[in-house]
Amino acid sequence: MRILVSGLLNVETTVAVRGFPIPYYPIDYPSFGVRSAVSGVGFNIAKALTVLGDRVDLCSFLGGDPEGRRVPGELEQAQIRTGRIYPTLQSTPASVVLYDPQGSRQIYCDLKDIQSQTIRPETLEAELESCDVAALCNINFNRALIREARRRGVTTATDVHVLGSVDDEYNRDFLENADILFLSHEGLPCGPEDFLRQLLARYRSRIIVLGMGAGGAMLLEGQTGEATMIPAYRSGAVVNTVGAGDALFSAFVHYYAGGLDARAALQRAVIFAGIKVGFNGAAQGFCREADIEEVLAHGIQALPGG
Repeated sequence: MRILVSGLLNVETTVAVRGFPIPYYPIDYPSFGVRSAVSGVGFNIAKALTVLGDRVDLCSFLGGDPEGRRVPGELEQAQIRTGRIYPTLQSTPASVVLYDPQGSRQIYCDLKDIQSQTIRPETLEAELESCDVAALCNINFNRALIREARRRGVTTATDVHVLGSVDDEYNRDFLENADILFLSHEGLPCGPEDFLRQLLARYRSRIIVLGMGAGGAMLLEGQTGEATMIPAYRSGAVVNTVGAGDALFSAFVHYYAGGLDARAALQRAVIFAGIKVGFNGAAQGFCREADIEEVLAHGIQALPGG
């Protein structure tokens, strides 16, 4: 599959803490507990899809600072095309992720001036023409792009992450134009299925998926109105849950675009995310298709359509 990904790139620092809440102490020495790497939702998704075998065109923005100069080498190493990365920011976005031994995390994300950027859809004419799916993150520079992709009939996918209302103004462009809509269970104003049905009634999504962490994922299919729960999968100890939602989203897009039905695609996406949380870092721990099929062959059955 060929997938257009447009989203945030940043430099992420992860810090192991003893637990939450964090008591005050002037210094700690978490041996091998501080790590810095390239990340961001755009990078996480692009890397996951590339590992799964898709051809990815990645669009984003960077600064000309040392952090920004670090990113292209990481993209090249991950075999991600960099022709649409624009070095126009004053500074490259950065994030700090605190995580405890249970896998809970607290994220601080400094977007710098990226929210003032805009992508002109006409500059991505070739990518829109050739892609099977446009996976567009809910960041300001993608607003015109997701509207244009939907107008052209390109299958659009987005993750709005935390959503407290069906009338959320910031995410309106993404809610109105996503064929595949993902969100988190955190911060819901009502029960999960009720909220998904409210979204389905208000917008035109073909598929809505609610990531529920250790609870698995809930799927609501627009055509049938049928809701399905997929239990979580764990391959071992949970190290860090940051990036689990990006992993779930990426694998679903990969398998659904590849021809599986929504339930079979989500079953595999849950396994992909379950393996990923055994690693530290939002862009670490992505497995290959063969690893997922091996899990299915050893006791977790694929749902109909697989």
